[in-house]
Amino acid sequence: MKILAFSDLHRAASAARRLVAASQEADLVIAAGDFTNHRQDLEGALGLIADIAAPIVMVPGNNESEAELRAAAPTNATVLHGEAYEFEGLRLFGLGYAVPVTPFKDWSCDLDEPTAAAMLAACGDTDILISHSPPKGVVDVTSAGVSLGSTAVLEAIQRIAPPLVVCGHIHDCWRKEAMVGNSRVVNLGPVGMWFDIDPSN
Repeated sequence: MKILAFSDLHRAASAARRLVAASQEADLVIAAGDFTNHRQDLEGALGLIADIAAPIVMVPGNNESEAELRAAAPTNATVLHGEAYEFEGLRLFGLGYAVPVTPFKDWSCDLDEPTAAAMLAACGDTDILISHSPPKGVVDVTSAGVSLGSTAVLEAIQRIAPPLVVCGHIHDCWRKEAMVGNSRVVNLGPVGMWFDIDPSN
């Protein structure tokens, strides 16, 4: 199965055009949140990728709420936020929002660590964990050297050991990856990254 995955599009029209073109080769598209900016005109932001014909699995970032994303998502999209979904034998679990809470209280959609941990407790055997926020200490460091990832996400990865974890949120780590045990963790970014996965393995 060919999977195209991206995060943090933030209304970037040029990146959206490249994703739409690339998606013609995809069996599945994964979008790890932050389609718009400051929760403004999400419908317009999703319009930039409206020509993606492949099935899409999305989680909300901290720039759009779960309710806003569910209301605006295209018909070929499945929105996950603290829930599992199976696609042609591939088991996915998604958790959106920023974890931990950000300083951007006026607009940001955030979860504290205990709430995120409670939502991740529902995650069982999973092939791909989709989290807007990276795990603590892994692809989560800003240009100022500050680690902003989530301990709840890290503990979930250690418990579940999914083969692949995709995330975003921390722009300085776009396209970087690391291992947590046997789990490959990738901070995606808006350019898009390809993954070949055999759901039967």
